[in-house]
Amino acid sequence: MGNALKAAQAITAKTKIAIACQGGGSQTAFTAGALKALCEAQVADEFEIVSMSGTSGGAVCAVLVWYALERGEDRPWRRLVDFWQDNSAKGWAEVAFNHLLVDSVRMVNSGLLPAFQLSPASAVAQSLMRFATMGLREKFTSFKTLLEAHIDFAEIASWGPRAKRPILMVGAANVTTGMLTKFISNREPIRVEHVLASCAVPTIFPAVQIGDDAFWDGLFSDNPPVQELIRPSRVGAGNVPEEIWLIKINPTRRETVPVRIDDIIDRRNQLEGNISLFQQLRHVEMLNDMLLSHAFRPEFLGQFDIKTPVRIPKSFSASPDQPYHIPCIEMSAELGQTLDYESKIDRSAAHIEQLVIEGEHCARVFLRERARIVAAEPLVATSH
Repeated sequence: MGNALKAAQAITAKTKIAIACQGGGSQTAFTAGALKALCEAQVADEFEIVSMSGTSGGAVCAVLVWYALERGEDRPWRRLVDFWQDNSAKGWAEVAFNHLLVDSVRMVNSGLLPAFQLSPASAVAQSLMRFATMGLREKFTSFKTLLEAHIDFAEIASWGPRAKRPILMVGAANVTTGMLTKFISNREPIRVEHVLASCAVPTIFPAVQIGDDAFWDGLFSDNPPVQELIRPSRVGAGNVPEEIWLIKINPTRRETVPVRIDDIIDRRNQLEGNISLFQQLRHVEMLNDMLLSHAFRPEFLGQFDIKTPVRIPKSFSASPDQPYHIPCIEMSAELGQTLDYESKIDRSAAHIEQLVIEGEHCARVFLRERARIVAAEPLVATSH
């Protein structure tokens, strides 16, 4: 009985964390590497992962890990690695197609080629794509086929709404209502259409129809969902995290003002991917300030097992004099400076591998830094 009590106390003593994965096309291979390193470090032994969220490519990575965790797989990162290997160009035909696509977009964005706008839902665009990808692997040309090769959505459907931790949240934008949408595993089974909706970049994929509504890329909404992770009504009572670990793709700073048209397009894409994130973090900041000012009654907070403000990344701190101990997992500035907008559609094996390795490295640095600071001084929750 004593051992059982100690085990129960050890479980309840775990810090509750949420992992939020920003989207960014092929660049989210970095997220795959980061999640792989976190899994290999067996963070679930030390922390209670109460939720995961993601948008676009970040949603893909989050769903793959979540699915593996739900199935109790020993190496939940294995699905991530297999997915990104399948998503990489293989053989001379796929390599040639990938180079042609990336180079063409780069030349258009540089003003060296004229841009021909075609709706991805049009018969002409679909016929051209079928012709251009003739003879290539279906898993390379059909994103739906690729997803279903690595995730059994029929199995997920058989589970029904899943209240088991971690809760999964996928962000998308409702084209018809103009509202932001979250597909959440404790409310409905996650479907392949949910992931496709979160990844449906309007200039590349047609809107994804789900029921009476159509959806576009979640980059228009929450990239990634953050503030919903701290709402008990969304993730469930007891699932409010004490820390939010953010895996971030788009760089916050740029040292030079973009002048060339391709640089302007690149920076605009980065800002679009970050603005919604910053807005959410400001919302969390307000709630944290209210908690620190004792604006809520203890008995009210006790209903949701909320004891302290939610910790969020220092890199977004509005109060640098109040140190925060958990930075986000973000690629090095050196690598980030070599990447442009077109690299988000680059599926060359070398590009994917480089990003995965970088993600692994940065996640390990993140864990070491966290352990160092925790050992040096007590954690003090502050507003960001």
